[in-house]
Amino acid sequence: MNFYKELELILQIKSPKEKISKFNDFYTQYKAGNVKFEKNYKAKEFLEPSYSVTCNIVPPHDVPKRSNLTTKEGQINLLHAIAHIEYSAIDLALDGAYRFADLPKSYYDDWLEVADDEIRHFLLLEKLLNELGAEYGDAEVHNALFEASQRTQTLIERMAVVPRYLEANGLDATPMILQKIQRMPKNKMLEKITNTLHVILQEEVSHVKKGDAWFSYACQCEGVTNDIYFDIIDKYYPQGFLRPKNLNLQARKEAGFSCKELNFMAKKELCREN
Repeated sequence: MNFYKELELILQIKSPKEKISKFNDFYTQYKAGNVKFEKNYKAKEFLEPSYSVTCNIVPPHDVPKRSNLTTKEGQINLLHAIAHIEYSAIDLALDGAYRFADLPKSYYDDWLEVADDEIRHFLLLEKLLNELGAEYGDAEVHNALFEASQRTQTLIERMAVVPRYLEANGLDATPMILQKIQRMPKNKMLEKITNTLHVILQEEVSHVKKGDAWFSYACQCEGVTNDIYFDIIDKYYPQGFLRPKNLNLQARKEAGFSCKELNFMAKKELCREN
């Protein structure tokens, strides 16, 4: 079984159920040592996201609002939005393993493990959607994460943008959602959503940490310092860090962010290195 060819096939599968099943078979073979790496494999450029058949893609401002979470509609919109992030993250992790060849095996171990986690997260959210009588694909979605993968075609930029910017932003956003839910009247579905988000938040820290380690590796390979991170983010996201007051300081430090970086993002001193 060829590592890159199999991932290329999995990445192009349109059906979430089929993609997950195919990945599980592949991952079992990978962990058993039955997968071979082809040298100098040329990665394919994907022109559309794999969910383009399942979901109706619209501009970000046209995605359904997650306003009143006490209503069934509000809960479906919230769950669908997060499920879409997790589903997109499956392909992001797989693409990260597929697109960057000839790296240490531990790199591929890390990103296949991340993909496996993202699948589990997606299935947890899909189950809650189903309990509400909805399915993934029922609401409009945007393709911002897919566009990020298209634009970042070097290891250093991919590690900076995907785990250390986009996924790290989730470490800030999830606690805000949890706080919002906590202020609402008790509700069984909201309790299930809360429990699921806690699981996802904790495990996403390890994903960002993996990204941090491989970003440092890429910096060393290119002979640059980690300070290039902010130049890369400014290149792709010139608006920068929009809500520095909501930085999840503890989670970001656990994930590898330095106090120097956090203080720069917050535009004030939040912490000092030990």
